[in-house]
Amino acid sequence: MHNFNAGPSILPKEVFQEASKAILDFNNTGLSILEIGHRTPLFEGVLNEAVSLLKELMNLDSNKEVLFLHGGASTQFFQIPMNLLAEGKTAAYLDCGVWGSKAIKEAKLFGNVNVVASSKDKNYSYIPTGYEIPDDVSYFHYTTNNTIEGTEMHSIPQTNVPLIADMSSDILSTVMDFNKFSLIYAGAQKNIGAAGVNILVIDKNIVGLAGRKLPTMMDYKNHIENGSMLNTPPVFAVYVCMLTLRWLKKIGGVAAIEKINDQKASLLYNTLDALPMFNLPVAKQDRSKMNVVFTISDPEVEKAFLQTCKDNGMYGVKGHRSVGGFRASLYNALPLESVQALCDLIKDFAAKKG
Repeated sequence: MHNFNAGPSILPKEVFQEASKAILDFNNTGLSILEIGHRTPLFEGVLNEAVSLLKELMNLDSNKEVLFLHGGASTQFFQIPMNLLAEGKTAAYLDCGVWGSKAIKEAKLFGNVNVVASSKDKNYSYIPTGYEIPDDVSYFHYTTNNTIEGTEMHSIPQTNVPLIADMSSDILSTVMDFNKFSLIYAGAQKNIGAAGVNILVIDKNIVGLAGRKLPTMMDYKNHIENGSMLNTPPVFAVYVCMLTLRWLKKIGGVAAIEKINDQKASLLYNTLDALPMFNLPVAKQDRSKMNVVFTISDPEVEKAFLQTCKDNGMYGVKGHRSVGGFRASLYNALPLESVQALCDLIKDFAAKKG
């Protein structure tokens, strides 16, 4: 089985093995990871190691806090403006896909939104350039990788205002200066762990920027002060994140996985580019290394290709329901061998059907 699912997605085999042991007996305690108290030294050690590993892998400055929260990335669509966008103020957003447009919708509930650029005119098949980020906005928000549409930002926008990024589907996949961001958020279930926890990296200097009274659970300040344990955290999901971060450090960190990710993406794109049967809708310079989207013009041949993938253990290749076609997600834990197997299948299918 080769798992190209877009999320929840593939994780390293050793993470599954270690996590499965912990379900029965966590660290030889006789207790399951599913039943240990979250305020005991047992779990505090897990959480502290997860935080420490993420800070190390991202090379974070001392002013950055790491949080493991409930609610997924979608909760941050409204929690960010709730905390950072004061009434009557304006935030700048880049609209490059479904998730960015949803973030814009939520932000409008709390203040003004300036959409500095959008690629909606061409079905989000490219990343806009040449736009200006005003100096008087509260922050600038963008999505680094668009999971559904298959586009990715390959450079960090230059701005003097707080920079906020949804990195749900490409976090820790490529080397970058994470300290340039005032806030990073990411659902864990693609590159870092199991579904059920959302990771935040937040600059302490922007906490409370909106100046409004907030519900206790919505205030970043409270989560920082309580070390991600304002209420019961998703213990097992945090544990799987810790194991995955351990794995990433062991294989050489972000720089090492970036080289592998470049190999995987190049192999698949080169294979598809060489075969006229397959269409790649994304502008070449904006192609995602994490989510490769492609189509076949003939619907009947598309069905045959999906069936061939299924028959050969290629799981999760069907495109998102909103755009159709195909999508192969090449997240950190996906081995190069799986991409090679998919490429061999693609070439064999094109030879028979082309």
